[in-house]
Amino acid sequence: MLSRTADSLYWLSRYVERAENTARIIDAASRLAALPAGYGSATNEWESALAATGSKENFAAHYDEATPETVVDFLAFSPQNPSSIKNCLENARTNARSVRTALTTELWETINSAWLELKNYSPRDHNLSRLADFLRFVKQTSLSFDGSAYRTMLRSDSYCFTRIGVYMERADATARILDVKYHVLLPPGAQVGGSLDYFQWSSILRSVSALTAYHWVYRENLKPWLVADLLILNQQMPRSIASCYENLTRYLDMLARHYGRQGPSQRHARSTFTRLQNANLDDVFQSGLHEFLSEFIADNNRLGSQINEQYLI
Repeated sequence: MLSRTADSLYWLSRYVERAENTARIIDAASRLAALPAGYGSATNEWESALAATGSKENFAAHYDEATPETVVDFLAFSPQNPSSIKNCLENARTNARSVRTALTTELWETINSAWLELKNYSPRDHNLSRLADFLRFVKQTSLSFDGSAYRTMLRSDSYCFTRIGVYMERADATARILDVKYHVLLPPGAQVGGSLDYFQWSSILRSVSALTAYHWVYRENLKPWLVADLLILNQQMPRSIASCYENLTRYLDMLARHYGRQGPSQRHARSTFTRLQNANLDDVFQSGLHEFLSEFIADNNRLGSQINEQYLI
């Protein structure tokens, strides 16, 4: 496969996954913003949404204040934000069009239909029902994309590159969401384990479709360390960091077998996955959750650079 084809397939998947993750972050922020004032008036959920997407500095260059309207506009529609949902879906469609012959009909129709439907939504649509419709549309697009890839693509190198893009983006998003909650979201002086803390953790789990899974696995009330265990180390949870790296290792190894050689990306992914398998939650919290997640995000970025150098340029 030509490197530019591999690059387009990889980034097509990353952009679709990024759009979904951003929609989930906006959804979580809007749920928290709707909490009664009695649960804590000092919450900064809209700023935390910017932090979770790594876009605070870019936002500050274009807006004076983080309000629901400005944050939704920036994260969902702004042309000044390269990772806005609108830009992500447009970039996904551009990449899909450039590799149209490598996609199945179902995959192309999913992306092209989403691009066409995107025109029905405007940054002026700030009412709650319209915003909820938009976020559902974005999440449904990603689900349809994943389902179409799983059901219709040959298990060739094309499929591997689409899956690698998904899990690279998903691992980064899960780590950032968890890190922001643990260090940014709970206001100073708020009680850890209190009602505000409970609703915030609940909202974070909803944002990654993990609330039901949490109760199935742990069968008890929300506890921060158990949420961290679910989203970092539990391989049964599809959005956990460990699950993402299990899949990254699998698909990078499939590429190695397909091309007849391994490289630094396979070794790095396997090393990271082994560390996650051998980690336990006590060690993670003892060394510092923020430090652990920051180190992981840097490791994940290194893997992205290695994949780029090995296959995409």
